[in-house]
Amino acid sequence: MRILSGIQPSGPLHIGNYFGMMKPSIQLQEQGEAFYFIANYHSMTSIFDANTRREYSERNALDFLACGLDPEKAVLFMQSDVPEHVELSWILSSICPMGLLERCHSYKDKIAKGISPNHGLFAYPVLMAADILIYDSDVVPVGQDQKQHLEVTRDLAIKFNQTYGETFVVPEPRIQEGIARIPGLDGEKMSASYNNTIYIFGDEKEMRKRVMSIVMDSRSREEPKPDAEQNNAIQILRHLVSDEEYQEELGKLSEGGYGYGDLKKKLFECYWTYFEPARKRRAELEANLDYVRDILRKGAEKAREIASKVNKRARIASGLE
Repeated sequence: MRILSGIQPSGPLHIGNYFGMMKPSIQLQEQGEAFYFIANYHSMTSIFDANTRREYSERNALDFLACGLDPEKAVLFMQSDVPEHVELSWILSSICPMGLLERCHSYKDKIAKGISPNHGLFAYPVLMAADILIYDSDVVPVGQDQKQHLEVTRDLAIKFNQTYGETFVVPEPRIQEGIARIPGLDGEKMSASYNNTIYIFGDEKEMRKRVMSIVMDSRSREEPKPDAEQNNAIQILRHLVSDEEYQEELGKLSEGGYGYGDLKKKLFECYWTYFEPARKRRAELEANLDYVRDILRKGAEKAREIASKVNKRARIASGLE
């Protein structure tokens, strides 16, 4: 089983990235041949400063390794080090119906949030399809918000196969229910685009301030909160604690006499403790960046071995060779 996933370096990685994509990917590295990449081509739709892109790209690779990605079990590489992604994206663009992209919710949601539209943002699902198909991927771990893009990938693979003959593996999404969507500070999906995140490796004082700023309803400390499982803080906490601790927090909120301030303090302490081992590992890696860069270089070499073969297959099938 070949597994493929990528993460966009649009800012410091946050706990939504971790629980939605990174943790499932790290678990899957034990189950098959895993290829994970830093999607720096994709970041070009939202970041327009070259140095910022370089910084975030390397930082995200370091963070992924610190969180448990094992370079002996999974291939980690920079997307731009495998240019076959872009060529295949153009090949797929030529058979992609406009309506397929116009129906994608992610583009419309971002525009509604005030993000400036550009062709890259609109055509994002086609490059994502190329990212996946170029490795003959069987399984793609994604968040619920990316499920539609996986459907676009499947549609394009099927359409290409019907047009030019059997060329691509049609991949399957792997979505873990309950962790696909992590709310941000404002209740929207946690995203760097919305500036509502809690960083995995943030400054302690700043992250405490962010956690304490999570938007809640106006009920007082004394009031019972029987619908407690719906608030933003408890939805984040459930991923950081055992089921027993989670139910205990729900019970205290439901009974009353336990306020949102108490809950947020609990949330911060659990969050800070949860990522303590990763912070220690990250400090070790940061002191040896040449090691991280060597992992990325070797990863790109392994990725290109496969990507070049699949891309050549597509070129021959479509008459480019």
